Amino acid sequence: MEPYSWTARDEFQNRAEDLARMEQWWDGPTRDALGVLGRRRVGKSWLFRRLANEKPALILVADEVLPATQMNRFADELEPVLGVRPDIPDVSTLIQMLYRLGDQEKVLVVIDEFPYLLPGRRDERQAVLSQVQAVMEAERDQSQTKLMLCGSVIAQMESLFDPKSPLHGRLQALDVWPMGFTEARELMDDGDDHAQRITRYAVAGGMARYLAELGSGAPLQDLVCDRVLDRRGPLFSDPRNVLEQELRSPATYLSILEALSHHAAPIDHLANTLQQKTATLSPYLATLEAMRLVSVRRPVGSPVGARGRHYNLSDGFIRFWFRFVFPNQTDLQSGLAPEDLWAGLIEEQLPDFVAPTYETLCTRYTRMTYGALAPTVGGWWGNALNEHRKTGARSTEEIDIVGAQHKNLRLVGECKWTASPMPQQVLDDLRTYKVPAIAQEGNLRVTQEGPRVLLFGRSGFESALEKEAANDDQVDLIGLEQLVDTLNAER
Repeated sequence: MEPYSWTARDEFQNRAEDLARMEQWWDGPTRDALGVLGRRRVGKSWLFRRLANEKPALILVADEVLPATQMNRFADELEPVLGVRPDIPDVSTLIQMLYRLGDQEKVLVVIDEFPYLLPGRRDERQAVLSQVQAVMEAERDQSQTKLMLCGSVIAQMESLFDPKSPLHGRLQALDVWPMGFTEARELMDDGDDHAQRITRYAVAGGMARYLAELGSGAPLQDLVCDRVLDRRGPLFSDPRNVLEQELRSPATYLSILEALSHHAAPIDHLANTLQQKTATLSPYLATLEAMRLVSVRRPVGSPVGARGRHYNLSDGFIRFWFRFVFPNQTDLQSGLAPEDLWAGLIEEQLPDFVAPTYETLCTRYTRMTYGALAPTVGGWWGNALNEHRKTGARSTEEIDIVGAQHKNLRLVGECKWTASPMPQQVLDDLRTYKVPAIAQEGNLRVTQEGPRVLLFGRSGFESALEKEAANDDQVDLIGLEQLVDTLNAER
């Protein structure tokens, strides 16, 4: 087989750990196939093409077409390799042929979007996978074919690794996740300062496709106006198109994502916003969670199954698109200038939009720096002190970062993505209202000396707060440079 030549090799960046894992599998003695899963746009295709470059390799891409059509397409691609046009009646025959490509030499074979080759009904799908298993057992030990099965439909790919799956134990897993800030920085503009880089990451998120479009080359505003807000831009309808590929009747899903694009919310709040019953929304949220678009957050210390769960839109670009593009698409298609939408809406709301991403980065800093002190780190929200609830002065409290060790409260933190320095009032509110509210709830024990306090400020700190922190070794002030330098040191 001829070596595979990938013309975009020089454009490939980052993903060093995922690529190293693939190379280890390729070089190693294992006969197991490699199952690669990850959301659309995360960069799986570039990863396996980079692996295939200059190796004897064949890449087959499945599509959502009738089985006979798909097998005819694969026969067209295999004919030049085999010298004759093969007859491929089913998936197990295809797998058998691919293993026999490795009779004389070591070859890499990739089937992208493998779940498209499987029937929709579970019993029929299991039957096909059982046939594939039988072929693997008969062929793989005498073949030099390294078989990789990739897919973007997360739930279906995860089911291949289930103990009840016929392929269990015959398929190694490589889960490709969105890039964190540390990985993504290599794809972002070197001319950005720390605040600009965090803003760019908040908008583009960690998906390779969106970082490639928005990460560098021009100021973020120009790229967003050209590639996201312009009706001819490559990302103008991309999130909707991706969702419509995977979901039937997407209207409710789109409405949920629009609601969550503004802030995380409990299911009863979503139900009120969308005028739906909570029982109606639950399966939709479960599907979005399985797709890794939505995650569930619980207050640190809350018992499993307790009320108070918040649903959070995980992906930065999807959150940006549903907050600013989705509700304004009709106007943009009707002639609203992208620059006017930016100036009239996005620019003012951008700090509020970036704040959750900043909070996530501060949480990551806390895990890196104080992991031994507080192995469990997250947020907390709950009732205000009873005395304040009775008067109506305060009804609820929320703390951006809470760290615990077992059931002991070890640290608390607040994150302020504002243009002005953080005031003393933030520290005072923590000590006067918020930490006492945690103690009142009773899920976490608050010691007499109280927790360590971490205060993260985009724009520094007022002098009174700096003076207070200088005289209290339990209070740490973390500016933007310290935050980013620490995150960049992560490997």
